[in-house]
Amino acid sequence: MDERKRYVSPLSGRYAGEDMQYLFSSEYKFRTWRRLWIALAESEKELGLGISEEQIAELRTHADDINYADAEAREKEIRHDVMSHVYAYGLQCPLAKPIIHLGATSCYVGDNTDLIIMKEALLLIRKRLYKVISLLSDFALRWKDQPTLAFTHFQPAQPTTVGKRATLWIQDLVMDLEDTEYILEGLRLLGSKGTTGTQASFLELFSGDHEKCRRLDSLIAEKMGFAGCYAVSGQTYTRKVDTRVLSLLSGIAQSAHKFSNDVRLLQHLKEIEEPFEKDQVGSSAMAYKRNPMRSERMAGLCNFVISNVTNPLITGSTQWLERTLDDSANRRLSIAEGFLAADGILRLYANIADGLVVYPGMMDKHLRAELPFMATENIMMDAVKAGGDRQELHERIRRLSMEAGRRVKEEGKDNELLSLIAEDPTFGLSLSELEERMDPRLYVGRAPQQTEEYIEGCIRPLLESRSELRDDKKDDITV
Repeated sequence: MDERKRYVSPLSGRYAGEDMQYLFSSEYKFRTWRRLWIALAESEKELGLGISEEQIAELRTHADDINYADAEAREKEIRHDVMSHVYAYGLQCPLAKPIIHLGATSCYVGDNTDLIIMKEALLLIRKRLYKVISLLSDFALRWKDQPTLAFTHFQPAQPTTVGKRATLWIQDLVMDLEDTEYILEGLRLLGSKGTTGTQASFLELFSGDHEKCRRLDSLIAEKMGFAGCYAVSGQTYTRKVDTRVLSLLSGIAQSAHKFSNDVRLLQHLKEIEEPFEKDQVGSSAMAYKRNPMRSERMAGLCNFVISNVTNPLITGSTQWLERTLDDSANRRLSIAEGFLAADGILRLYANIADGLVVYPGMMDKHLRAELPFMATENIMMDAVKAGGDRQELHERIRRLSMEAGRRVKEEGKDNELLSLIAEDPTFGLSLSELEERMDPRLYVGRAPQQTEEYIEGCIRPLLESRSELRDDKKDDITV
């Protein structure tokens, strides 16, 4: 069927990178099934079952050249994907055919593969997090001294610096990184637990030897690169694992959404802009527009990932006893699409962070408009030092501030508070003396020092400790 006449997920067509897409491809899944069958056969042989090296060698020979046509034709007949691939593998490996999938149930390949894919996907997510943190750290240091108006409730507050604001974005991502490391450290395989998790079929194969059943799980986990298997299970691993993993992705989406919101607000203020290509079109109607399209797309994907965590919550809570199959269709969607969307989010994040444009002139303009209000306490203290009455000065400055604010809002004038104060003999300060107090750097507190201390003291050591995760390649995203 013509691809243009069928639905193609935008997650694969527009957003996720090729490396993440491959992890959730049919090829990676079915190759992993064969790796698991080889690991099972090798482990069973090592534990004394009558499996020959020739049989295992045959399985290894055909580990990657999957005969899809045979598997697909068989599945049309028997309506079972795992047994169809057992059959197809057996056609290629006639010597090993009798021992493929020996003692196992479908979840041996299905659930273990899901866990392997999630592990590899988390490793990729971790790498992308490191990249974004690294890019934002460079940005923060570059702009650590640049004063900018800070906001609470999106109302002007005390100044901060551009770099200090970036540390807030970084800190959220570091928390996500810590959660990623925690989940990776605790992730285990299902192992070879049998139809209800009791290993009854393997206990039969090993003639009642419980130690060999325990060793079987350990050997398979080791061969597949895991620290071990979950100690107990039904037929499947507990679906709370999916909840943990997709909750992590939701957390990353929350951090990224916060960043995208900030960029969009700052782009409205013309203080910071996301990258904008030379030939990019912002609007089909308004040719002058430079819309924050990447940040908006990022926010949309974040909404999807945040809401997606509802799926494993429902699935995990509604499982019956040792297993039901009503989780299958949901998990095919929620896990794959959650990772693909999270990958798209972090690729966008890196792209934006790598090309943020800062406009100090606009920042200075906004600061100048608000700084007289913010400097009133300092002005009042200087007047007190010169012999003024604190209570009287406070009342005078309150009235003058209200008048200046009225003129700005009702008459559209510039902030005239300094002129009003200079004209008031109560303060005894000239306009030039007041202007000297309007350097924004006097009001940013420790923002530059906090930025440098945080990046150099916390973030640089973190990045250097995992230098192998450094990725300088630019993400090629669809604008």
